[in-house]
Formats: sequence, C-alpha cells, structure tokens
Amino acid sequence: MDGLPLLPTTVVGSYPVPEWMERLKTEYFRGKMSHAQLQDVHDMAIKAALRDQELAGIDIVSDGELRRDNDLDYFVARMPGVEIAHTAKDFYFDYYDTRVSAPLQAPDGRVPLGLADDFAFTASQTTQPIKFSFTGPFSLSRRLSNEAYPDRRDLVLAIAGILNAEAHALAARGARLLQIDEPFLAGHPHEVATAVEAINVVTAGVDVTWGLHVCYGNRYARPSWEGHYDFLFPAVMDAAVDQLVLEFARKGYDDLTVVAKHGWDRALGVGVVDVKSGQVESPDLIASRIRGALELVPADRLVINPDCGLRNLSGPVARAKLAAMVAGTEQVRRSLAGASSEEGAPS
Repeated sequence: MDGLPLLPTTVVGSYPVPEWMERLKTEYFRGKMSHAQLQDVHDMAIKAALRDQELAGIDIVSDGELRRDNDLDYFVARMPGVEIAHTAKDFYFDYYDTRVSAPLQAPDGRVPLGLADDFAFTASQTTQPIKFSFTGPFSLSRRLSNEAYPDRRDLVLAIAGILNAEAHALAARGARLLQIDEPFLAGHPHEVATAVEAINVVTAGVDVTWGLHVCYGNRYARPSWEGHYDFLFPAVMDAAVDQLVLEFARKGYDDLTVVAKHGWDRALGVGVVDVKSGQVESPDLIASRIRGALELVPADRLVINPDCGLRNLSGPVARAKLAAMVAGTEQVRRSLAGASSEEGAPS
C-alpha cells in the first residue's frame, strides 16, 4: 500500500468488546433487543474503536470485527445451505452448532455475507488505510458438521469460493488490504496443503494486498495449541498472499529463523505485543523486539502488529499496548533514519 511509513503499524483485527456491548449483544440473542438496535450498537462501537486506533497512531486500522460475535458464526450463519438448529445463545460469544447436509451453493454473483457493506461503513468513518480481515475457509470448515461431502477438502473449497465472491465485492467497494485468518490451522498441521489450496481460491483474481494470519488460537486469551511455525513450510510458500502475519511476542522469536530459513521473501507482520497478557509492554521492549526481527527481515518488508486480535483485553490495556507499540516503532524508525543519514554524510 502506497503512502505508508517504514515499519507500518497495524492491528490483527479484533478489538475489545466493552462490557455494555457484551450485555446488549447477549440481550439480542435472548430476544430482548431488535436487530436495528443491535446495528446501532455495532456502529457506535466501531466508531469508538477506530478513534482509539487513530489516537494511538496506528497506521493501518480495522473495524475491530465488532459486528462479529466470534471468529466463525458471523460468516457461517449467512452462508446459504448452512443449517443452525438453535439460533438463541446464553452468551453472545458462544459458537452455534452448525451442519451442512447438502453441498453449498456456488455464489453465482451473490454475496450473502455482506462484507463489502461492513467495509464501506468503516471507510466512511476514517481517512486511514484499512485492513479488513475475515476467517479463512479451513477454519470455518472445522466448526461445520459435514454431512454433505465425502471429503472435507471439498467443503473447504466450497467455502473458499463463497469467500472469493465476497473478496471481489470488497475490492469493488475500495478495499485495498484484505487478511485471511486461519486460527484453527495450527491444530491441524498435516492439512496445510489443503488450507493453502483454499486460500488461493479465495485470493484468485482479486487485486488487493493479501495477508495471511496464522496463530495458535486466542479464545478467552488462551492458546488452543502449541508448536512452531515450521509446520507451515514449505506449503505456505505457494500461497498467493503478500504477507504472513504471525504470533511471536508470547512465544518468543526463535521461529523467525524458521521463516528466514525457508526463504520467505514477502512481507512479514511480526507480533510484538502479547495479547494474552494484561501486562503492558514498554516502548523500549517493543523496540528491542523489532530490532531483533530486523536482523532477519529487511525493514521494507516488516509490518508491526500485536500477536493476534485484541478482543480479550480490556479497553484501557489495549489502548496502552497500542500506544506502546507505536512509540517503540517510532524509536526504531528514528534510529534507522539516523543510521541512513550517517551513511549518506560526506566524509
């Protein structure tokens, strides 16, 4: 994306859900609030999240994924052919029980998820570049009870086709940076080839900057799996994406050598903020993490972000962490600019 500074700062996607919003969303699922009222709540929360990011100095902002109850239901509940026996929830964050009993319909020009409208609202509320993220086809398939396809791979690819239509619509409405989130992939490392095949269906023919976020899960601020990113390689080298967005701050930076060893030659979104901890990192610590990454990744290919989404943090902690991330990044930018000036000075 043009016009961004060196080491651009961004978020992975989600933002804290205020307690008042949690209560109201749960009231909606208990039938005590209208859909129109819920949309007003979403709009207000998104405006506030954008303002928080702007005040923190984030270069590429997001809508905080605040229309979504979790990382799956917003998408699968809108897919024609997905069956949901009970749409009521005791708590908005819970997952639906979903199944597919017949093959999903091809999009045929339809965009039932409505993601382009979501993006358009966000774009109307900020002048900053926007990252728009959505859960990828592999992860979406893991919560669907598959009664339609003899091979789950066919279900994954069918979902990918639906997401590709949504991506085309997003690009037509002005989206320039789209990110596919695959939080379930670390739990099924032997299926990376299928996930990459589906990712390439999603991105096909959509002329935007594409990111791929892979973490180890972030439900209730706890990892779902542990391991190392070597499981992604070499299969992910064939993914038609422009950047990988990975979790490092919580795990440590040993896996940077894995990424470098396999010759990843595109942008890398490096996690420098641990979203599973309420402790706010200092700008100096953030700067040291960035400098460590620069030993293996050139500055012009490095993007600075938290490990994962910020949903499970409180608002004050999230704001403080973003401010520290921006301040630490600025320290490194100044040192790089100083080094460049010294190199260019006449002897």
